[in-house]
Amino acid sequence: MSDSTKQKKFLAFYLGQQPDSQGRAIEDIWSWDYQKLESVHNYIQWLFPLREKSRFNSSAPTLNDEVIQAFRTTEELRNRLLHSFTVMLAFYGLECREGENAEIVIAKSAEYLSRKREWIERFNHNYLRLTRIITSLTELGLKNYALALFRCLDDIYNENKESIGLETYTYWKKAVNS
Repeated sequence: MSDSTKQKKFLAFYLGQQPDSQGRAIEDIWSWDYQKLESVHNYIQWLFPLREKSRFNSSAPTLNDEVIQAFRTTEELRNRLLHSFTVMLAFYGLECREGENAEIVIAKSAEYLSRKREWIERFNHNYLRLTRIITSLTELGLKNYALALFRCLDDIYNENKESIGLETYTYWKKAVNS
């Protein structure tokens, strides 16, 4: 399959017009419970693609300039990306709020204390997912949301340095500054 065909299939997936390589509609993934979001490992690359090919999911899409431009110029794609982001924030016990002057703020939700037990621990794979989310949001034109997430993760890191580790924090910081 040509790169152009793969890119079209990915955009159709994001617009809810076509399933991913596993036959799942984006709306199905959005409706998963936390247990499924935790235990299934081949959806995050579809919700938050990167330019680099995934080492863990060979059928995952990759970003090119054409797809990036489509997200940056199409409100529906950005809104659907924000929906994916909201789903993942809830999974982590976080939420998006509007701060002063319409600033984007990511903060701990009422579920944070119960949710943090699921992902704040040494070498947790969700740290890689968070790096992916920050990188993808930045590439696809939602850097303000990536920065807001990083600010929240910065606070969480300062409360949980031993569990998160400097290496993970450094990846998050590099992702938001790319």
